[in-house]
Amino acid sequence: MEYKILGNTKERLSKIGIGTWQLGKNTKENEKAISLAISKDVNFIDTAEIYGTEKFVGRVITGKPGLFIATKVWATHFRYESVIKACERSLKNLGIKQIDLYQLHWPNPGIDINKTMKAMEKLVYDGKIRYIGVSNFNEKELKNAQEAMSKYEIVSNQVEYNLIQRTPEINLMDYMKKQKITLLAYSPFAHGAIFKRKYNELIKSLNELGEKYNKTAGQMLLRWLIQKDIVIPLTKASNPKHMLENIAATNFNINQKDMHNIDNLTPKNSNFGLSRFKDLIKYYLLFRTLLRI
Repeated sequence: MEYKILGNTKERLSKIGIGTWQLGKNTKENEKAISLAISKDVNFIDTAEIYGTEKFVGRVITGKPGLFIATKVWATHFRYESVIKACERSLKNLGIKQIDLYQLHWPNPGIDINKTMKAMEKLVYDGKIRYIGVSNFNEKELKNAQEAMSKYEIVSNQVEYNLIQRTPEINLMDYMKKQKITLLAYSPFAHGAIFKRKYNELIKSLNELGEKYNKTAGQMLLRWLIQKDIVIPLTKASNPKHMLENIAATNFNINQKDMHNIDNLTPKNSNFGLSRFKDLIKYYLLFRTLLRI
């Protein structure tokens, strides 16, 4: 297994992580997939309180030392005391004494980021979490969160990033590189949309490129992300077969010419994903904040 350093730390994370959003109902298959990944030296598992998978992850990781566990606090819990309580719930759900990476799940303009970050720093100081991350933050939001901190650093930003959702490349990635902040790329296959009819030509081209490496289109997509120096893609723990295929993306290299060829496969005006709904989510969070729901 290949590893990357997390942010400005000395933590070595496997070059792919295990995502647990929208797991299927077949929990036995999910558990087998995660256990298989761990046996192949994947050490990074990501969850969130809003996913409803923390307890499941807690059961799977029991008795498996050496893992790096990340979870997230949902945006409506960003007030100081709410952050502390949410972290304590997550610790209980996961059955662990310390969370390795605790992330703000989505920017909430209705709650003072200064108070939120003070709570996050308090959690590090108290030993309940080790590192602080954010998720779905743009460059401005990331800078605001950094400026609100007095002692610790933000080590990661988890955003949607794939071949048909490349918004992070506009400004965010350059800034994160300078700041030594890791980009955790969720939905590397665009929620599965990249394999649908609309993108048949894209997948055909990836399969043709993949023949040179004896790899599938999916493995080429993952490797394209892995070879971007600050990026760690998160792959869903759906079943052992898919997990094994994803892990195989860590054991080969795409040459620079083919990396450039893949870069050029993105369809014009492509912007699939949750980022399309960011403004809608922002107003929803503001509304909930005003009502204090």
